[in-house]
Order: sequence, then C-alpha cells, then structure tokens
Amino acid sequence: MRRLRRCLLLVLLWPLASLAGGEILLTGAQDNDSVHDFVEALAARRPADTVRFIPIEQLPAPGQVKAGTRLILLDLPALDWRLREPAGPPALVLRISRVQAYQRLGDLRPPYLSLLWSDPPLPRQLQLIRYLLPQARRVGVLYSEHSRFLLDELRHAAQPLGLEIDAQPWPDLKDNRPLQALLRDTDVLLGLDDPQLYNPKTAKNLLLSSYARQMALIGPNAGFVRAGALASTFSDQNNWLAVLDRLLDKPADQWPRMHYPEYFSVSGNQQVARALGVEAIDPDAASQAVAAGESTR
Repeated sequence: MRRLRRCLLLVLLWPLASLAGGEILLTGAQDNDSVHDFVEALAARRPADTVRFIPIEQLPAPGQVKAGTRLILLDLPALDWRLREPAGPPALVLRISRVQAYQRLGDLRPPYLSLLWSDPPLPRQLQLIRYLLPQARRVGVLYSEHSRFLLDELRHAAQPLGLEIDAQPWPDLKDNRPLQALLRDTDVLLGLDDPQLYNPKTAKNLLLSSYARQMALIGPNAGFVRAGALASTFSDQNNWLAVLDRLLDKPADQWPRMHYPEYFSVSGNQQVARALGVEAIDPDAASQAVAAGESTR
C-alpha cells in the first residue's frame, strides 16, 4: 500500500518536477538597468530555474533556440524576431498593447505566442469611471484607424454598466473639432492606449482642453495621470512578476493566447480631482471597488 501511495505521489508531482530547474530566457532590444532589475526580480522568484537575459542581436534564429526554453519577449523588436519563423519555443510577450498587436498581427494569433496585454482592459477602465464618477453616463472616446477595432468591445462592456459610448474619429490631430465635440456632448473622456492619439506631442492639447471644460480624462495610462489625467488602472512590475510566476508554473501549451494581468492598481491625480470637484481618490479603495465590479460580471 505504501509503495502504491509513493507511486501515485510521483505521478502527481511529475508535471511540477518537469517544470522545475528549466531555462527561462528573456530577450529584447534594450539592455539597461531596468531590464536587469526585472530579470533579477524574476530570478529571485524562480530559484529552481536558470533565468537569464540575452539581447536579441546575440540570439540565433528562433528555430535554433533549445527546445524546452521558456521565452519571455520584453519589447516589440523581440516580438519581430520571434515572428521570423514558426519554429522555436513558445513565448510570453510582455509590454505589448492591443493596438500594437493589431498593427503587427491583425487578427492573427500565432499558436506559439501568448500575448500579455500592457494596456488597461477596457471593462476595468469603465468600472473605474463608474466608481469615481457615478453620475457620468456618456463616455467620450477618440479613436484612430488603428484603434477603431476596439469600439465594439468597448460598447459591449459599457452596456451593463449603464454607460453610453460616444466615439469620434480623430484623423487630423491639428483639427480639434472631434475633441471639442466630445467635450461638449459627453460627461467624461476615456483615453484609449493608442500612441497615434495619446503621446507626448498631443498631451498638452488633450489635457488643457479637457481641463478648460472641467472634464475628467480617464487613462490611457499612469503616465497620463502624472501629466494631468484624473485616474487610470495600471499594472506595475510587481504585478507582472506575479503573473509571470504563475504562468511559468504551467506547461507552455497551457499558456493563454491572450491575457490581461489580474493584478492591478489605481493611479489618481489628487490635484486634478480637487480642481474638478471630485472626491479625493483613495487608490486602495478604488482598486478594491473596481476588482469587485469585475468579479460580479
């Protein structure tokens, strides 16, 4: 009987044992202190694995990388390297937004890629609007030809929250009429993580225009919150490390094709909240409320 129990225990532990002590290879075009800090933090979480970083220019073709290696791609050049050929180990793709993936892949989702989205999930951002601005009903959204594909999903997510999406294309950034129309006709602006629209060159116009109309801008990311948006959800390095640690415990064939991090925080600009007459933002309370809203959907 004892021998039988030992055999059963070995069978149960075999998948975990086969994952322990493996090689985790991170790669990207940038080789700097922040990358090395991230690699060291992941290695600290995975003491049984060999965790290392190699710049993409030092790597062979994907098909020549040792089988069984768990690849983590840290930037778009690393993704471009992995897309050269289907042969090679599966890869977890970090720091890629929905818009960036659409520009590179369209509707294709190669089976050897697991895309871990860097932009905040749209339903999560809408939950944040519902929590911070409970009186808001009409949500204004600017979009480009690159982010148009997100609108159906956004409208679908808004409906059960009692929110209405008013979307305007903004093809010419020198023409402020689409922005002014939304500021006139909606209750809050939601920024999509579309670098064609939301970037350092457009930030001043977007933030000053919304501020002049006493309109809150939610998103598109924590950087815009520091610049003058009201708030956004975001996932930091610790959140991503927790996601990676969990996924790396699974065989690569069980990695999701697409995934948003379940771990996140809320960034709020208290000065902007005061100027807009919004109650002071408690990031912890906001995070808990948004997470609770997600769990009930």
